[in-house]
Amino acid sequence: MNYNKLIDHTLLKPDATPEQIIKLCDEAKQFDFMSVCVNPAYVPLASACLQGSDVKVCTVIGFPLGMNLTKTKVEEAILAVKEGAQEVDMVINVGMLKAGHDDYVKEEIYEIKQAVGRDIVLKVIIETCLLNNDEIVRACKAAKEAGADGFVSKPLFRS
Repeated sequence: MNYNKLIDHTLLKPDATPEQIIKLCDEAKQFDFMSVCVNPAYVPLASACLQGSDVKVCTVIGFPLGMNLTKTKVEEAILAVKEGAQEVDMVINVGMLKAGHDDYVKEEIYEIKQAVGRDIVLKVIIETCLLNNDEIVRACKAAKEAGADGFVSKPLFRS
C-alpha cells in the first residue's frame, strides 16, 4: 500500500506565496501524495500546477473559524469546485454545536455536500481542541448523518 496516498500536503498560512504553493504542488507530485490543501485563493494555481497528475486539489471552506453564514460557505464551496478543487474541507460552526444546535450543524454540512455533489470529497474539520468528548461525538454523528465523506481533526489556527 502506498501510504503517501493518505497524506494531504497542506499550506494554509495567510502569508503563503505563489512560489510556496508551486513548491507544495511539486513536492506532492514527487512524493505521490493524495492531495494538496490550499486556501481558496490558490485553488486555480494548484489546479494548474497539478494538471496531468493524480494529486488532487483540496481547499478549506469557512476556514479558520467556521463562523460564516451557511449560504457563504455553500457559495465558497461551489466556486472552489468551479476553480478546480476536487476535495473540500469545511469548518463546522463550533458555537452552534456547543449551544446544542446539532441540527444546524448537520444541515450546514448537508447543504455543502449537496452543493458540491457526489464526486467531490467533503471532509468536516472538527476543532477538537474546543470541544469536549460529547461534543466531538455529536459533531461526528452530524457529519456522518449529513453525508460527509470524512473528518479532519485539526487544532485551531494550525496550518
